[in-house]
Amino acid sequence: MAFHHIPVLLNEVLEYLDPQPGETFADGTLGGGGHSGEILKRIGETGTLYGIDRDEAAIAAASERLGGFPGFHAVHGNFHDIKELLPGVQLNGGLLDLGVSSYQLDTPDRGFSYHEDAPLDMRMDTSRGMTAADYVNTVSEWDFCQALRDYGDEKWAARIAQILMEKRKEKPLETTKDLVAVVDAAIPKAVRRKDEGHPARRTFQAVRIVVNDELAPLEKALNDWVDMLLPGGRLAVITFHSIEDRIVKLAFRKMQNPCTCPPKAPICVCGKKPLGRAIGGAIKAGKEELDDNSRAHSATLRVFEKY
Repeated sequence: MAFHHIPVLLNEVLEYLDPQPGETFADGTLGGGGHSGEILKRIGETGTLYGIDRDEAAIAAASERLGGFPGFHAVHGNFHDIKELLPGVQLNGGLLDLGVSSYQLDTPDRGFSYHEDAPLDMRMDTSRGMTAADYVNTVSEWDFCQALRDYGDEKWAARIAQILMEKRKEKPLETTKDLVAVVDAAIPKAVRRKDEGHPARRTFQAVRIVVNDELAPLEKALNDWVDMLLPGGRLAVITFHSIEDRIVKLAFRKMQNPCTCPPKAPICVCGKKPLGRAIGGAIKAGKEELDDNSRAHSATLRVFEKY
């Protein structure tokens, strides 16, 4: 299967990042290279773009697609480690698209999809770390329940966690079908019938977030990316669920107003200065894009400009 990616909120990303010839950018979630390709067209032969991804398949596909741009450099790694991956680099702009790529969802053996029966993997970097099977077969009932509530907003978290414990006593969960069966056994059929989406989607989201450690390092990573921006540089972040968006919003707010002095203090004595400002608010896709790309419905773009 070809690695494809329809870039979400592309026009809005280009508007706010405003790439110019000769500038330096980093795309921390390269994926199929849709956003990166358009940035590379605008920065020209004298510009530089570092495309970072944990998925070696993405790196290979994007390198083939974008290899004709002299300023393109593919980097295998996690955007959380931006300072280790790009030491000393200063950026005019950065982009993070925190969604799962179409390729990962549509490739059955990656284990991201609840529509296909496949090994329970869900790792974005298949060269390291625990699989989803490792996680669901060893996690405690309490921890699994909390993960479903915190990362999936799952109302049936306690029941799903209980059924998971029962099912894995019979045999270890090995496939996506096994995990879907846990959800089906936990949520009453009448409730599942009324669900607008697949009943297992929240469980799969929560497991994916845990397996890939997506949220815990996110706030630090955002600070590191802003630190690497040149004055006037911008960081654009696309999220696909409220938990991620809340982390990004609060991190940007904290960078814009880092003062820790008591609210009624006459003057600031903590010495913490604003790093920049959030611009544009919560940016959503327009009707035309929503009609063409269903993935855009849950996407939110936020942008931070460094002083």
